[in-house]
Amino acid sequence: MTSPSRSGRPRASSREVLAEAACELFLERGYEATSVSDITRRAGVSRSSFFNYFSAKSDVLWSGFDEQSARGVALLRDGVDTSEALTSIGEGLTPDALALAITNADAMGIAAELDRDRAVRQFHLQREIAARLVRDGVTPLVAQVRAGALSAAVLASVWAWADRTAAGRSLPETLAEALGGA
Repeated sequence: MTSPSRSGRPRASSREVLAEAACELFLERGYEATSVSDITRRAGVSRSSFFNYFSAKSDVLWSGFDEQSARGVALLRDGVDTSEALTSIGEGLTPDALALAITNADAMGIAAELDRDRAVRQFHLQREIAARLVRDGVTPLVAQVRAGALSAAVLASVWAWADRTAAGRSLPETLAEALGGA
């Protein structure tokens, strides 16, 4: 016996449901007042399901960016042009929980958390970019300076794109402009 097919929108993955529940709660209660248990209750999934997708509450916001960043880092390690590898971070990154958090940081009470997490991710990118530049023959000091500027450009582009100060350009276009041909 076959089950009847469902029409309409396909069921979202637990990861998407968790992100949506988290954002709703962050807007309603604020970031600090929302626990992982609150998120899982709202999403209708188990606490262990949450940790199958995320290692911490803040990762709900950053998961899309982290995936794209890992892709860009892999390209850097594979020898792809630095500008192309960093611009690839924006390809496929859609307005998600991070963009919502950026535009509603004050309402969610998350501005300080976003700043801390942004700095961690910026430093991670800086380290990877610097390593690549050193492999390309740039001196370590100059590589660190350039990598700091490039990693800051990536995160600034994400912010400009999310809060719509990028004048309606796509994230890859915004990244290409900010990176200026790296």
